[in-house]
Amino acid sequence: MAVSTPGWRDRLRHSGVVLVIVAPGQGAQSPGFLTPWLEDPAFARRFEWLSTVAGLDLVHYGTRADADAIRATEVAQPLLVATGLVAALQLFPHPGDAFERIGAVAGHSVGEIGAAAGARVITAEQAMVLVRERGLAMSRAAAITPTGMTAVLGGDREEVLARIAEHDLTAANDNGPGQVVAAGTLEQLAAFQADAPTKARLVPLPVAGAFHTQHMEPAVAHLGALAGSVSTHDPRTRVISNRDGQVVHDGREVLRRIVGQIAHPVRWDLCLEAMEDLGVTGILEMPPAGTLTGIAKRALKGVETFALKTPDQLDDARDFCDKHGESAGLNLTPTWRMVVSPGKGTFHRSEQAAASTVLDAGAVVGDVASTRDRVSVTAAHGGQVVEWLVEDGDLVSPGQPLLRLHPEGAA
Repeated sequence: MAVSTPGWRDRLRHSGVVLVIVAPGQGAQSPGFLTPWLEDPAFARRFEWLSTVAGLDLVHYGTRADADAIRATEVAQPLLVATGLVAALQLFPHPGDAFERIGAVAGHSVGEIGAAAGARVITAEQAMVLVRERGLAMSRAAAITPTGMTAVLGGDREEVLARIAEHDLTAANDNGPGQVVAAGTLEQLAAFQADAPTKARLVPLPVAGAFHTQHMEPAVAHLGALAGSVSTHDPRTRVISNRDGQVVHDGREVLRRIVGQIAHPVRWDLCLEAMEDLGVTGILEMPPAGTLTGIAKRALKGVETFALKTPDQLDDARDFCDKHGESAGLNLTPTWRMVVSPGKGTFHRSEQAAASTVLDAGAVVGDVASTRDRVSVTAAHGGQVVEWLVEDGDLVSPGQPLLRLHPEGAA
């Protein structure tokens, strides 16, 4: 019979320290940034393997290629993901140890693919195939119509968003206070430049197209067709989604969101809110680092950050992880499945779930209500109810386990 265990539930709530690992998106790369990393033979071997999987000479692009060459979408995206994945193995030589320290992972735009692989949703090889195809498909989509992106720095947030909408542009990246990226056709961006919001500085970005807008729909279709054949596993730690800042703990849903995100705005502001709700105390950014830790310093006052840029920082980075690391509490045993909260709010159990000892795949467990929205929670895989870890009406945090299930048919 299912029972509630308040003592265990209390231990699963975050305590004093929470470490979040983040992976940067396109634009973080710079000429030669990989040179010091490739001096390590182990890094070089692993990196060359992922380069082979991607079908690109990423060693060349990371060391000798110029800024224009590594700006190309089909090059930049595999280069960033491969770097993050191999650097993670340098940071955590025994990958299983990472999940005793990492409270959550998140990636900005293409960084989500690296974050998903780091959380064991997909393999490194699957990640490289997906990112290769993502880059190629987005490059092809960008060639259909002349489009671009412009960063809007400063200004009143409401006025900035209203002016973007007036010019039929999309707020493709909402990176937090004082940093929104508008995207659309070059004509729309030119008109927006001439009608800039008050006290805002507009900076055209050197990108090939309007990423994370409807202009990328052809790329979504291509990657979605490929993703249907990709096997996934549920993540070993919390994955914070760019789409809405929700914590996702179903592998298929993580992958589905990564595909859809190609043509959907990046809400990094909501990812930051989720980190704050988790009680984050430390954020470590994988190389080429600096962009996301810079945003975090402005948005999350009092949270320590570490930008891992070069291999001589690895010992200090490990100390940083030891200082802030604490398990997400999700990997309890391979025969259990957890249903977790997608965000912060009040949990309301559904009548069906409250009355059932066995839940079908996709059954509604309840919902989490916050001041912003009310999000339904489902048992993606179904199974026998082992125990509820929260009560109806409890306040919950992002990624907090709600219910423990035993898969039907498991030994």
